[in-house]
Amino acid sequence: MSHTRVLTGITTTGIPHLGNYVGAVRPAITASQASGEESFLFLADYHGIIKCHDPEQIHRSTLAVAATWLACGLDPERITFYRQSDIPEIPELTWIFNCVCAKGLMNRAHAYKAAVDANVAEGNNDPNHGVSMGLFSYPVLMAADILMFNATHIPVGRDQIQHVEMARDIAGRFNHRYRELFVLPEAVVDDDVALLTGLDGRKMSKSYGNTIALFEEEKALRKQIMKIVTNSQAPGEPKDPDESTIFEIYRAFAGEAEQAEMRARYAAGIGWGEAKQALFERINAELGEPRERFRELTANPARIEDILQAGAAKARKHARPFLDEIRDAVGIRKLG
Repeated sequence: MSHTRVLTGITTTGIPHLGNYVGAVRPAITASQASGEESFLFLADYHGIIKCHDPEQIHRSTLAVAATWLACGLDPERITFYRQSDIPEIPELTWIFNCVCAKGLMNRAHAYKAAVDANVAEGNNDPNHGVSMGLFSYPVLMAADILMFNATHIPVGRDQIQHVEMARDIAGRFNHRYRELFVLPEAVVDDDVALLTGLDGRKMSKSYGNTIALFEEEKALRKQIMKIVTNSQAPGEPKDPDESTIFEIYRAFAGEAEQAEMRARYAAGIGWGEAKQALFERINAELGEPRERFRELTANPARIEDILQAGAAKARKHARPFLDEIRDAVGIRKLG
């Protein structure tokens, strides 16, 4: 395969926040509009149920995540946009890969090792306490997500590189044991993607409860921004923008000229309230129209469902015949 096929999955366990938008949504949509690339983007709801056991949260999140990407400009005509659970070929391929993958490979998975280490640290006699087979073997499901479509490039954070390497290992084992069917995917890490700091000064993460929701109404958005923790410097005192969470977030939304102007205002002693107001206005200017589209989309979930079903049909045009090839390779064939 000579062309580039990019695949990205989004887990459906939360409501997207500003960090998700800057770090994943906006760059992925920009990349999907580039010529010469095929883009596959999916809602990873089977991954979601590994750790989230609240059915309503999975359902709400699926709607919110799909609506977010569409509201932010994702064009389902240009890419293949689908829900993981609508592609039955993926769990079937997962089982085939389970029969190829060495257990020792899964023993080395970061999430599993972290769970075992936590049990040992707590003095639990069972190092596997609380570890489901979903948690233990989810890199195999991720390999099936990637290899079902022979994706060539997988944009990931550094903590996910191992999973792409595992997908390569599984693909290589299959190719060696049966037949050369799978492309070996490459992890793509963009170190220029902004990682936003949250309200409390730590990395913005829903697990810390320090996020700024992406599509809050204007008043609620402003209220959240006003909660950003700052130091005790008074208005009139020169401030260092590179030590400011407010400026860090502002920089993710502003062009170079706006950033330079804001740096000058920091040097001149801008008050924290004034800096937060400027940040609110800048974010609100970019997200105003997408917020309105998000509201319209979430009010009409049947429209989103139609888009996802159309995407699933497009994805299965590849998945169904390819799975037939894979089945044939392992000896699962018609008898006559």
